[in-house]
Amino acid sequence: MAGRIMTVNAYTTLDLLDGEVEGHGFTEEAYAVLNVTSPRTNPDHVSLQLELDNTELERLEPHADMVRLSPEEARTLAADLEKHAETVETASE
Repeated sequence: MAGRIMTVNAYTTLDLLDGEVEGHGFTEEAYAVLNVTSPRTNPDHVSLQLELDNTELERLEPHADMVRLSPEEARTLAADLEKHAETVETASE
């Protein structure tokens, strides 16, 4: 999968997010796309993909970051997202 850039379509999980990349001595902001998928045939993992709009970036080459999660890791991530979403919602009330 190295070198493969994410395809943005009607099935993308979240698009037009506020993204940020931080490197040694620089920070850049750009729109981002976040996608969650699993293989259509013989699914053995959950993929979490993030891609920033490279037309808005000066210091980073076009690429997409991806992590492969086991079902247990995906559930742990989902639970942590729920917990932090509740924290932010409660703070803004």
